[in-house]
Amino acid sequence: MPEYVTHRDALPRAELESLGDALLGSRFVARSPLMGTFRASRGFSFIFTQAGRATLEERFPFLSAYLRCILDGDSARELAPRKRWRWFGTRDSGLRPNAFYLNLLLLDAGTPVGRHIDATLQEPSGLRHATPAHVSVLYLRVPPEARGGALRLFRDNEPQGDVAPEPGMLVHFRGDLAHEVQPFTGGTEGALRASLVCEQYAFTNRVLARIPEFRIQSKAGFSAYLSAQREREGASPSVGTLEE
Repeated sequence: MPEYVTHRDALPRAELESLGDALLGSRFVARSPLMGTFRASRGFSFIFTQAGRATLEERFPFLSAYLRCILDGDSARELAPRKRWRWFGTRDSGLRPNAFYLNLLLLDAGTPVGRHIDATLQEPSGLRHATPAHVSVLYLRVPPEARGGALRLFRDNEPQGDVAPEPGMLVHFRGDLAHEVQPFTGGTEGALRASLVCEQYAFTNRVLARIPEFRIQSKAGFSAYLSAQREREGASPSVGTLEE
């Protein structure tokens, strides 16, 4: 079984560019809500479950094609043992990932992300060692003249592969792999590398009940939430609460 799989042109070019424009133009973009090795990055994040996916798509309809691509298809099936291939293309929620942390990751030239294992939902799940079943990365923007910026994957400090980013590439890798992002150089002044990173967890129903169905995490300030609420009626309190 491979440690990771890649797919080029995961979304049509027009959909990819539209998705990137909508995300980078969002009022929620600010200093990353993540800590540690992500301190120098920017973006914003969502926590959601399968039950909360409808709310996410209602609020941010431009994410629908992306969510269908990473959650409804079978592009990650090679990561699962053959006996568990029934995870894909079925409605067996007891086997499929059912809780998600979705992060817009924006990196400037020269900015790395240090080696780590994704475990963002450890705290809300109450599971000390919770890691994703797998992680999905879609590259939205890569400066045309950029050099470097590879995603490097490790198991027990042994390199498992380097993924050179390119727009439209989708990468799925096992959730217990350590990984890092090398800094890129080159490109025009102010150019950003943009990706969507989705940690996909498979929790028991008891643990799943601790995860918010839908929540936004952003450092943009409360005014961003107030503006979003004014644009629609009946805003959910959890959506309007600034996560710090």
